[in-house]
Amino acid sequence: MTDGDPDGSSGHTLPVWVTVAAVAALRQLRGEPFQREETLELLRPAGRRRLPVEQAARLGNGEALAISRCDPGPGLDLTRGLAVWVRAGWGPRPSDTGGPIRLQAGAGVGRQTQDGAICISAYARELLEANLLPLLPPDRGLELEVTLPDGQDLAQRTSLAAFGVVDGLALIGTGARVQASASPDRLGQALDELRQRAAAPGGCRELVLVVGENGLDLAPQFGLAPDLLLKTGNWIGPLLAAAAEARVERLLLWGYHGKLLKLAGGIFHTHHHLADGRAEVLTALAALEGLPPGALATLFASPTVDAALRGLAATDPALEQRLRRRIVTTIEARSAAYIERCSGQRLTPGVALFDRSRQLWAVGPNGAAWFPGVAP
Repeated sequence: MTDGDPDGSSGHTLPVWVTVAAVAALRQLRGEPFQREETLELLRPAGRRRLPVEQAARLGNGEALAISRCDPGPGLDLTRGLAVWVRAGWGPRPSDTGGPIRLQAGAGVGRQTQDGAICISAYARELLEANLLPLLPPDRGLELEVTLPDGQDLAQRTSLAAFGVVDGLALIGTGARVQASASPDRLGQALDELRQRAAAPGGCRELVLVVGENGLDLAPQFGLAPDLLLKTGNWIGPLLAAAAEARVERLLLWGYHGKLLKLAGGIFHTHHHLADGRAEVLTALAALEGLPPGALATLFASPTVDAALRGLAATDPALEQRLRRRIVTTIEARSAAYIERCSGQRLTPGVALFDRSRQLWAVGPNGAAWFPGVAP
C-alpha cells in the first residue's frame, strides 16, 4: 500500500487530505476517469503514499469537485471524518498571475484576521505545488477553492481564535503525519531526534524547543533557523532534561504565552487534561508585581490568559509590561531548576513567547540573545 512510507499506521494531517482532493479534482478537469485512490508525494517525510478519494466529478460550468475525508489515525483528533471539498477550475495563464495556483478559502476554512487571507502553512502550499504542478498544462493556471463543511463549528473547539484565525480550521501542519502532542509516542520521537542530532559530528550545541504547530510555522519568520527547531508537543520537562544530558550549550523555549505560562508555575507537562493552573500562576505573579486585590480578582476570573493580559494592559500598562518580564524570567529560572533537579546538569534556557497576533510578546534575559535588537 505504500512506497517509501513504511509507517502505514500513521494518520495524516489536514493539508494531505486537501491535496488528495485537489489532485482528484484536477484529474477530472483533465478528463481522466475517477480513481478511488491518488498517489501523493508527501515531502515530509519523503515518500509516496496512496490515499483514498471519496468522490470526484466534473461540474457543468467547466469546473470539477472532489471530496476526501480526513483520517488522522489513532488518538483524539477533531478532524476525524471531516469532509474536505475542493472545487477546481482553469485559471489565467501563470505569467498573468505570478503563479500557476490560486487558492481561496471557502466556507469552514480559517482566515487571518489581519488581512482575510487563507490560513495555510508553508508545508501545505509546498505539498499542493509538488503534487499539482506536474499535472498542470504549461499554458494554464489553476484556481482552487477549499471548503470544510463542518470547519466553522469545529474551530470553536480549538484555540485558533487565540492566534488570529477566524471562520474555520487552519490548513496548517509541518509534515504529512499527525503527531499527537500528548502521546508518549510523540515524546519518544522527539527524544530519538534529539539523540540523533547529539550523535552527529559536532553534536547538538544549539537547540530551539518549539511548543505547537503555530510555533513551528512562525519560528523562521523571527530568524530561528529551521535546522535548530525541535517540536516538543506537551512533553517539555523530559526534553529539557534530555537537552542538558545531550550537552546542548544554548537552548531556547519558543511558544505561545498562554501555553508556556504553565512553566512559571512548575508545570512541565502542558496538556490541559493533566494540569492547567494558568489563572493561578498569572494571578500569583501579578500579586508579586503589586496588583491590588480587586484587580487580582478580575484577572483571575478572565476567560483566557490573553483576555486577562489585554485587560491589564488597558488599565495599567506599566504593570502589564513588568508582568511580562516577570513571566519570562520566572519561566527561565524554573526551567533551569527543573533541568538541574532531573539531570544534574546546569543549563539555563532562554524563553521567547508570542501572542495571539503572532507577534513577539516577551523574551527573557537569556532569550534576548536569540533576537538581536530586542530588549528583555
